[in-house]
Amino acid sequence: MSTPKISRPQFPPGYVENPTKTVPWEMVEQRLAEAKNYWLCSVHSDGRPHVVPRWAVYVDDKIYYDGSPETRHARNIAQNPRVALHLESGDQALIIDGTAKEAGKPSEELATKIAGAYCAKYTPFGYSPQPDQWNEGGLFVFTPKKVLTWTNFMDDPTRFTIE
Repeated sequence: MSTPKISRPQFPPGYVENPTKTVPWEMVEQRLAEAKNYWLCSVHSDGRPHVVPRWAVYVDDKIYYDGSPETRHARNIAQNPRVALHLESGDQALIIDGTAKEAGKPSEELATKIAGAYCAKYTPFGYSPQPDQWNEGGLFVFTPKKVLTWTNFMDDPTRFTIE
């Protein structure tokens, strides 16, 4: 991925008057790699939002998560791939707009990376997928497009645009 374009988010008057810092992209990547729970928001065909917590991994600049194609969020993204994803903290927010889709069968190299990342993070919680787990489907990929983040809302709200 090319380096994301950094800018300051626009807020209504009175929200953030004089921010002095920005969040480094490396911190965004670290938080994505280390997070346990990710909240995924998709949209029903009638426009209602659907939010679900997911376990996921950040590999090669994308977020991978798995599950049945029959789940509500999977059916939603099959109709509308535009989704939002965020981590749990509201104090140190990380909110991402992007697209999600079924990943199909990953290459052996990618499957090994994804399984390794899952095992490193989720084995203590009883989940240790093998690289061949997604040979028949069930793997999804979220591609970030825009990131809004802060570690101190009044001082460092930062927007990244990924092309």
